[in-house]
Amino acid sequence: MTLRVLMLILFILSPLAIAGSKIIATGGATTIEGNAGGGIVPWAVINGYASSDEWSATAFASRVGVNDFSLNSGGIALSVDNRWEFSYARQRFALESIGGSLSQDIFSVKYHLAGELLYTAMPQISLGVQHKRNADFALPEAVGAASANGTDFYLAASKVLFAQVAGRNLLLNGTVRATKANQTGLLGFGSVTDNNYQLVFEGSAAVLLNYNLALGIEYKQKPDKLAFAAEQHWRDIFIAWFINKNVSLTGAYVDLGNIAGQGSQTGYYLALEATW
Repeated sequence: MTLRVLMLILFILSPLAIAGSKIIATGGATTIEGNAGGGIVPWAVINGYASSDEWSATAFASRVGVNDFSLNSGGIALSVDNRWEFSYARQRFALESIGGSLSQDIFSVKYHLAGELLYTAMPQISLGVQHKRNADFALPEAVGAASANGTDFYLAASKVLFAQVAGRNLLLNGTVRATKANQTGLLGFGSVTDNNYQLVFEGSAAVLLNYNLALGIEYKQKPDKLAFAAEQHWRDIFIAWFINKNVSLTGAYVDLGNIAGQGSQTGYYLALEATW
């Protein structure tokens, strides 16, 4: 399914149902991997607006465009009881300057362990698992990847601090991930010389300018296992507009560093999300 078709479906479906009773924006946006969070970092929040004894569904489409590459992502998620999040995402990474593409499927589960984003002193804490299946392993294998499939595990903590920045609310998130993924899995997992899990840190901070508009930054550490080219950390500056509980839009300036030997990959991120 193309990005344009998925975006059209989201617009059609978005007004069909009430999304749930949680406060607007508290479900976050959807990352490129299909989880609730920012654009590149999963947060502890559960996608959508389902509170206790409720469920909600979310669909998203996003595009990252940088100097030599583009990444199209799309997927769906189901949230149950503000406790469980189940999601699926499909990614296609186009090698714009040299030709060809890579793709992968991501199946994820997130469980809300403890705390609350708003209502408790303890931050909301969630445990997540992402199983990734690379569909184009010839290139990753050629550059030294050990496997086409891999599983990431992460622990995230998110908290809204009230009236912290010029009277505005501040959201902070920290995520620790255990991973073998090269370029988030698009270049396979591990290497012939290093197939061990590595702990990396991912962080987000966002100022809630009003009840439905957030301005923030993200930082994502990444492992560096393939000898042919150094893998660098990612960062972005984003703005998210939660139009209502059914539709949100996110845009960002992204800096992905060097990718596969191609230097200074900077550009844009755009995402559309529908919840019902």
